[in-house]
This record gives sequence, structure tokens and C-alpha cells, in this order.
Amino acid sequence: MEDAELAGVQKTLSPVLRAKALDNRLPDPILGDVWAERAMRGLDPDYDKRPFGTSQLGLAAVARAKAHDDWAREFLAEHPDAVVLHLGCGLDARVFRLDPPGTVDWYDLDYPATIALRRRLLPPREHCTLIGSNVTDLAWLDDVPHDRPVLVIAEGLVPYLTEADLRRLLTTVVETFPSGRIQFDTVSVWAWRTSKWDPTLRKYGTRFRCGFDDPAALAGWDPRLEFVDEAPMNDSPVLMAKAPANIRRAYRVLNLLPGMKRSTRIVRFRF
Repeated sequence: MEDAELAGVQKTLSPVLRAKALDNRLPDPILGDVWAERAMRGLDPDYDKRPFGTSQLGLAAVARAKAHDDWAREFLAEHPDAVVLHLGCGLDARVFRLDPPGTVDWYDLDYPATIALRRRLLPPREHCTLIGSNVTDLAWLDDVPHDRPVLVIAEGLVPYLTEADLRRLLTTVVETFPSGRIQFDTVSVWAWRTSKWDPTLRKYGTRFRCGFDDPAALAGWDPRLEFVDEAPMNDSPVLMAKAPANIRRAYRVLNLLPGMKRSTRIVRFRF
């Protein structure tokens, strides 16, 4: 596997990418990401030959990606000159899926090892700049224009940040740009606190570092920040409409557990 050089949280890109690749095999996919299969095959050529290698249980993460894509399309339709900061991009092909106009400057940011892997597995794209950096080292902000509306997308990133680092990231973005949207997903407090026992996270040697039962309250961190709304994930209508029948049944059962429906919240803010 080419992800041998990745460590800890960086390795969590594999199961999410696999879910997107498998989704593309469905007769009526949720995301329909043709790039995911290409990248996943390059990352692990035998990924679908392993035990549970074709399990579609990860489709909730695909529904999450679809929510982020839909919100991003909406923002870019209103702001065709925007700057996009795709934080913790992993091997996600969002810039190819959304196909923004050349007037949009797009920045894909992740750890240097992940960006090196991305260069090998995904093609370059005009007006898309790759930045290899820890997202919490905010010096990378010096390399992007500050005079236009900004869209910040952080899919599957925020739970791995400390609350202090998240607060510094959000407030710095608000202070740096004239206006924009920030969209990300968070986990609940119980999901954060029990993550050290999560078998998937244990497999990759990582855990969540923050959680919020009311992520809308994060708007209180800066007077310019305003909560807009949230999108469903584990009970997403598109998940329940397009997932295979056995997966829909599994999520219906899981969602009966206290707190499961909102164990992950997909939220967006404006300023």
C-alpha cells in the first residue's frame, strides 16, 4: 500500500476514500465520484479483495461529502471569484467534482506526506494549489489572497483538532477575509470521549480531540460569525434513498440508539 508513509490521522483518508469509490459502483450513486476509484486503486490495488472490502457501511461518509459539495456549489454560484480553502483534503477529488470556473482560486491543504501522495494519485489542475502543512500552523494563510470572499471546507477534520486549535483557526479566518462561509462537521461530546475505544480509530492509532453537542454555539467565538444551518448525515435522506437495502436497514437500527443520529453534525457558518 502506498499509504505506508502516512501516520495516525492521515491514514483515516483510506476508509473514507474507499467508501466514495464503492459508492461509484452503485447503479444510482450518491456522489458519483469517478476519481475516487482511480485514487483508491492507486492507494491500495487490492482494497476490494480484502475481508469486508466491498462493504457499503461507510456510505454515511459519502452522504456527508455530498452535503459539503451541495453547499459549496451554492456558495460558488453566488461568488464565482471566491477563494476556496479545502482543509484536510486527503485524496478527495472535490475540485474535480465541482469543476469551479477559472475565476476561483482553490487551495487543497493537508500534511506534506498526504499532499505528496495526492500529487502521485490525482492529476494537477489549473487554479488549484496544493499546500503541504499542518492546518494548525496558520502561516499557510500568508500564501493565499485575502481580498475576496472565502469558502472554507473541512470535511472529516475538525474532530481531530483540539478546541483551542479550532477556535484559533475559525477566528483567524474571520479576521483575515472580508466575508465568507465556513463549513465543517463535528462529533458529539460522547463520540469524542469514547473515540479512544473506536475500533477504526484504534486501528489507525488516533482519536478525536474535541466534540460539541451544540456546534451552533461556536458562533459565539467571534462577533462576526453567524450559524447558518446543519445537514443530516447518519439519517440523510439521500443515504436512505440510494444506499443498498441492507445498509439502509443497518442505519435505521443504528439511528435508534440514543444520540446516534446527531453523533456527527454537518454545519455551516457565515461572516
